[in-house]
Amino acid sequence: MSVGDCAIVTELDPTLHPLVARRLADLGFAPGTQIEVLRRAPLGDPVIYRICGYEIALRSAQTKFINVELKS
Repeated sequence: MSVGDCAIVTELDPTLHPLVARRLADLGFAPGTQIEVLRRAPLGDPVIYRICGYEIALRSAQTKFINVELKS
């Protein structure tokens, strides 16, 4: 996803450790939730997302387990 893109979380990767999946869901990265890419760190990682009305930074190692569908 690029800065400014919006998407809907479709699922968390089933191979993800259950505790990590629970933590991501607790942060709002649950299926059906809308996310928006706000900005990237100067070297590209982490990325700041807007989700459920707040901003959160995640590293690419975490986001690779979150499957999304881009909104048009």
